Amino acid sequence: MKIICIGRNYADHAAELGNAVPEEPVIFMKPKSALLQAHTPFYYPEFTNELHYECELVLRVCKNGKYIQERHAANYYNAITVGIDFTARDIQDECKKNGLPWEKAKAFDNSAAVGKFIDLTPDFNKKNINFSLNKNNETVQQGNSGQMIFSFDSIISHISNYFSLNIGDLIFTGTPAGVGECVVGDELEGFLNGQSLLKLEVK
Repeated sequence: MKIICIGRNYADHAAELGNAVPEEPVIFMKPKSALLQAHTPFYYPEFTNELHYECELVLRVCKNGKYIQERHAANYYNAITVGIDFTARDIQDECKKNGLPWEKAKAFDNSAAVGKFIDLTPDFNKKNINFSLNKNNETVQQGNSGQMIFSFDSIISHISNYFSLNIGDLIFTGTPAGVGECVVGDELEGFLNGQSLLKLEVK
């Protein structure tokens, strides 16, 4: 199992971090060890002083594939949830300033939290999915799948040109504007179409 992430997939998020809107999906990856296992506490990493949350829609791959045409891409994922891409922003900024890779800011242990998956039935409108993140019971991020620069199917197709997709892979599809800092004691809760699917406390 691997975790594939798409960066800058919402124009307003790219703008808030001062990044250009990409012409094709920006791909980065997290290792299997980045997945926060169910019922496992999330501990604030010792190596950062600026931990950020990034709420995203997460797809679960259900079929092995390579060089997938966009018109067939929907056959390769069957479930969706909300997730949090935790980011050590201070480390990422330093790496970017020096032109270095920033995996250690994004791919550290337990940096990928995912909620309960919902099956994608034929009547599920994938182009109008509302999702949000609450911090201490206050909404800090809101997004809709219709605001994505690159759709689910185009993401799947693009990724498969470079990496084989395997059953059980997870795809983080990008975060909307509103990313921000979290500290020890914060409670984070992710919602999809009003349903709470993910809840954790930063310890």
